[in-house]
Amino acid sequence: MRVTPCQAALAGAIGLNLLLLFCAWRGPGGSPPSCRPPRAVPGVTVLLRDFEDFENDLAGTARSFASLPVPVLVAAETAPYPPVPFPAGVTLLPLRPSADRPPPLAHPELHVRTRHVALVPDGTRAAPGLLERMRDALEGGKGDVRLVVAPVGPVPLRCLDLRLEPREWTVQYGTGIPGTCRAVEGPAVLLLRTRDLFALPFPLTRPVPTALFIQAAFRGWELRVIPVAFPVARRSPVSPHGYWKSQNLAETRRRRLMRELGIKREVLADGRERWYGCSKETARCFGTIHARTPQYLLAGRWTPPCCLKALRETARHVTGVLEAAGIRYWLEGGSLLGAARLGDIIPWDYDVDLGIYRDDVGKCRWLAAAAAAGGGEAVEDPEGFVWEKAAEGDFYRVHYSRSNRLHVDLWPFYPRGGVMTKDTWLGHPQDVEFPESFLLPRVPLPFAGFMAMAPNDPRRFLELKFGPGAIENPEYPNPAVKRLGQD
Repeated sequence: MRVTPCQAALAGAIGLNLLLLFCAWRGPGGSPPSCRPPRAVPGVTVLLRDFEDFENDLAGTARSFASLPVPVLVAAETAPYPPVPFPAGVTLLPLRPSADRPPPLAHPELHVRTRHVALVPDGTRAAPGLLERMRDALEGGKGDVRLVVAPVGPVPLRCLDLRLEPREWTVQYGTGIPGTCRAVEGPAVLLLRTRDLFALPFPLTRPVPTALFIQAAFRGWELRVIPVAFPVARRSPVSPHGYWKSQNLAETRRRRLMRELGIKREVLADGRERWYGCSKETARCFGTIHARTPQYLLAGRWTPPCCLKALRETARHVTGVLEAAGIRYWLEGGSLLGAARLGDIIPWDYDVDLGIYRDDVGKCRWLAAAAAAGGGEAVEDPEGFVWEKAAEGDFYRVHYSRSNRLHVDLWPFYPRGGVMTKDTWLGHPQDVEFPESFLLPRVPLPFAGFMAMAPNDPRRFLELKFGPGAIENPEYPNPAVKRLGQD
């Protein structure tokens, strides 16, 4: 009997449907591996991630938890060196991809079959029944509890509040109230559902506790601390060289984590700040701006705080130089708008604008040198700020540094028939002529942490440039591309 192609296709489809019906009939508990591999079986997998290759207690920690018994996985970029004698039943999962390594080994989530996973720090010792107690606290917790934490060792954990300000690229810690912690300080075991851990974009990025606390805060997850502690191993003091290495690695990992999470500024509970953004030695945090709309606005964020800090420093430096040289200057455009509205730079602005009298340019050696260079070569002052004539027209720029091109624009105006005008117009709606009477006299106005000179009637000046209600109705630079209300 001759089988036609249509008959063969029909027979194949029938066979596939029968196979799917068989798998569904067997159900999750009885399905053979070829149909539906067992997933999320009851229990807790212990995952060891936070440790150093040198001077670790991996073998002791793994042996202690493997004796419970529970599955124990050791996740590392590469196998620890010097080699660690792991006990039987402990699985090493190299995380770094390799051309000769089967893909599953680079995906630890494929090796965690239990419903819950506990991230255990190096040097912890198992306590019978404590992982189960943490699991019960997670499943019996009220609200959206997704993370349970238990201390390691005799020192109680310090409860911290954690507040995220994504638009401002900032995470801020404060003293937390027991029972409402958003993060903890001190060695701890962290337990959560396996599906929650591996649904995170950075599930095993180190330092693991910090990474999980911040990602949990992004999602509004609640955290519960149980008071019972895991024992800690007695270990020899870390050598001075080992301490130095661990501190350097911890700083490197923290910087990498903050870059991945989009955090530029971290405010600690004691008020100290850590910065992870641009500096004088690096490029600025954003690229070329199109249609007066920086890329970060399209991503729903405001100016990175390190950039605002650098702009404040540059504005203070430039105005100080101008005042010392006797140059008449004033806050212009969006910078005056920020001063009138906030006493500071607008949170989403990317430069500072100052107007100057064109006739005064020669009074400042740096402006005179930039003018003489004619846009060819920039001039660096003793503080590392770079002065140049802009290539786009008859105005000047002062950059934060040669590497970091955050800048203050200086616009040379001159009076003509009682009206202040200039030779370069960039087509911005607020880029218009205005009566010189606004500058006779100029007045001081708080701006970016210092007093800057401004037109004598800021409101009327701004409404001339931006329209009525400019101070009370904030808006992004180009609402046709991105509006403030769209955040």
